[in-house]
Amino acid sequence: MIKVLLVDDHVLIRKGIGLLLTKYQDIEVVGEASDGAEAIQLAEQLRPNVILMDISIPKGIDGFTSTIEIKKHQPDIKVIMLTMHNELAYIRQAIEVGADGYILKNSQGGEMYQAIQAVYTGRNFYEVGLPEEQIEKLYKQKGKKKADILSTREQEILRLTVLGYSNIQIADQLFISTKTVENHKSNIMQKLNVKTKAELIQYGIANDYIK
Repeated sequence: MIKVLLVDDHVLIRKGIGLLLTKYQDIEVVGEASDGAEAIQLAEQLRPNVILMDISIPKGIDGFTSTIEIKKHQPDIKVIMLTMHNELAYIRQAIEVGADGYILKNSQGGEMYQAIQAVYTGRNFYEVGLPEEQIEKLYKQKGKKKADILSTREQEILRLTVLGYSNIQIADQLFISTKTVENHKSNIMQKLNVKTKAELIQYGIANDYIK
C-alpha cells in the first residue's frame, strides 16, 4: 500500500484529489495538510511514502521550502509538486529543491496515479510538456547559482510575490511592516525597470526569481 499525504491550502482541492485516488486499491490517503508547516509536521508523524505538494501556499511556508525541509530530515519520502504553474522557472526550482515529480492540477486521475507509482518505485516523473532532453539539462544545471542584482531581502520579496503572497502576507512571513514591503517592491521595480505588478511577476517567472 502506498501511503499518500495531500498538501494544499484549498480544502476542496484536497477532497477532490482524495476522491480521485480512492479508485486505486494500492493507494491510501493517510492525511491532509493545509500549509507547509503542517505538511512538515504530518510528514514526520505519518511517514507517508509520497507527498502531493502544492507550490503556492500563501499562508506560512510555501511548497518549495517545505520540500527542502522534509527532504532534509526524511529523504526517503517522495515529493510530487502538484500545481497550476507550468512555467520553466517553477519546474527548474522543483528540480533544485529535490522534488521527485511535477504534475499540473488539471491532470487526469490516471496521470496522477502514474506519477505516484513512478516516484514510489524510484523514478522521476516530470510530465510537463518539455522535451526529455530539456529536463535532463535542468538536472545537470542543478545547484548552479547565478549573479543577482537584487539584495537577499529583495529576492525573497519577489519570490513570495511570484508565489501569490499579498503584501500583508509577505510582511507576516518576513516579520517586517507592510510599508517596508511596499518600499522594497518599489526599489525592486525600479532596479528591474518594470512598471506594474503583472510585469514584476512575469519578470520573476522568466528570470527564475522563485528560488
